[in-house]
Amino acid sequence: MFKKVMNDIVMPQLAESLVSATVGKWLKKPGDPVEQYEPICEVITDKVNAEIPSTLDGIMGELLVQEGEEIAVGTIICRIETEQAVSASESEPLTVESAQATTAGVSVENGDLQRARYSPAVQTLAAEHGINLQAVPGTGLGGRVTRKDVLHYIENQGSANPATAAPAAVQSVPAAQPQTAPVQAVATPGIIPGTPASEPVRHSGLHLTETPRIPTIEVEGGRSEYLIDVTPIRNTIATRMRQSVSEIPHGWMMIEVDVTNLVQLRNKLKNEFKQKEGINLTYLAFVLKAVVGAIKDYPIMNSVWAVDKIIVKRDINLSLAVGTEDSVLTPVIKNADQKSIAGLAREIDELASKVRAGKLKLDDMQGGTFTVNNTGSFGSILTQPIINYPQAAILTFESIVKRPVVINDMIGVRSMANLCLSLDHRILDGVICGRFMQRVKDNIEGFTLDTQVY
Repeated sequence: MFKKVMNDIVMPQLAESLVSATVGKWLKKPGDPVEQYEPICEVITDKVNAEIPSTLDGIMGELLVQEGEEIAVGTIICRIETEQAVSASESEPLTVESAQATTAGVSVENGDLQRARYSPAVQTLAAEHGINLQAVPGTGLGGRVTRKDVLHYIENQGSANPATAAPAAVQSVPAAQPQTAPVQAVATPGIIPGTPASEPVRHSGLHLTETPRIPTIEVEGGRSEYLIDVTPIRNTIATRMRQSVSEIPHGWMMIEVDVTNLVQLRNKLKNEFKQKEGINLTYLAFVLKAVVGAIKDYPIMNSVWAVDKIIVKRDINLSLAVGTEDSVLTPVIKNADQKSIAGLAREIDELASKVRAGKLKLDDMQGGTFTVNNTGSFGSILTQPIINYPQAAILTFESIVKRPVVINDMIGVRSMANLCLSLDHRILDGVICGRFMQRVKDNIEGFTLDTQVY
């Protein structure tokens, strides 16, 4: 004999330092068959999307976390129903009544749980309009009330037809009626049901959406203002940047570099490289090579602050800042010191392609020890970057511009670029950073037409 068993699925610790994650999108809905190792949802962690695979074969049960909701590692996110073999002597007299009672109780209870889980967007909207969410028919999973449901309720001035509610919610109402009626009677406009009356709802002006991937812009009637939904990744970037600025005392310096030889070298090689490798040979690959060489000479640049000690990383893993339309990600080129210029060019092309396609894995984002940002691709000539926490420094390569330069008391037209460095002043000072920047400059200016990229 077999009996059906509900198994809890928890948010796994995908990385050693991971303490929480945001559920971005559910890939399975209740009732869907699930195979072991099949992705069931996408989560956003540390600026990257990852897929959570199922650990069981079975049928998807409840989804206990809404899309856009941030949860701690170890939190139960859903339940999967499986069949478990039992002996014939087990549970025959017990299963009929107790199972029915248990099932009914669980379904009613779970229906209430689903409906009682309101997203911050729903709570904020309800508070703004003084709506009792218990009176709003929910059309989300398990009868949950979505932001669209609240907007629809507002448009109809509270006269939304209960018949439009999801079937699951309709079925749960009769059993839940004795419990929900007293709550409705004491609900107060402007106060979220289930929260103490003395605690006002926090109004931030920004909120998470039901579909957080693409920000939407709402135009308020009669006002020239816009409300842009904060996506989970935007929220993660904001948190990281605030942490970096508040915890790291930033210092900053800049140095200019004559890249005339580099321009000539790239012009000589780029067409042949494109035909041979199928990718572009960018200036950034040469800059990364120069930075790696300088870090080898000054390894303190490749370190992090650990309160009572400074940890100098042995591996040189370069984080590469890659911008998209609405965010910036920092995938990592691991063991960059072991790669040639051509190898670095391939890594840059591969990681940039993954970022644009949204196919970065968690492993692509971990282990960075020093960040390089190519702000010159935007036409920038001067940048004061924020350090990629908890690293010790970040370097930007600015635009290449032709300028008249005095050389041996003569004026010549040269291709020039600026290098900008933000440093953690707890670890680094001007002397060591000045020497590091000078070494990067020497390495870049040391490229000649004879430099090999392989």
